[in-house]
Amino acid sequence: MTHPGWIAAGEDRFGTPLRFLNGRFDVKVSAVDTDGALAVIDTLRDMPGGPPVHVHEAQDEWFLVLEGEVLFRVGERIFRAGPGDSVFGPRGVPHAFRVLAVPTQMILVFQPAARIEDFFASGMTLGATESAAFDALSLEHGIRNIAPPLRGDEGAQGDSLAR
Repeated sequence: MTHPGWIAAGEDRFGTPLRFLNGRFDVKVSAVDTDGALAVIDTLRDMPGGPPVHVHEAQDEWFLVLEGEVLFRVGERIFRAGPGDSVFGPRGVPHAFRVLAVPTQMILVFQPAARIEDFFASGMTLGATESAAFDALSLEHGIRNIAPPLRGDEGAQGDSLAR
């Protein structure tokens, strides 16, 4: 499949955004465009919250905050990030985030892409209380959930909003 080269703001690469947990996910560059090398996803979060603390066994994940305020945990470090800030979650390192202010918009880059798009698409049918099903889906896609989501009141060591 050939990438169209340009995708408008608010549009998805395939014309149908993914709704997953507390956000909208627009695929901008797909695994099919890069022979699995990477995926780039624009996500708009319209509710506070975030995923459990998790580990990608074989993927790096990079976040660029475009709008809003997000609390991140990478390893044992806590960061508060705002527009223009980026956070890197290397493979094998526990990480999580919690949207603190809505709306929040972020660019997510997964390298390699693996099956991350399938993970988000498959998760669209899960309800917020289906934690066992979510954990099973995560494991099927190389993601281990190891702790509950961030609460939002954790202390931030790299508080970029306090500059």
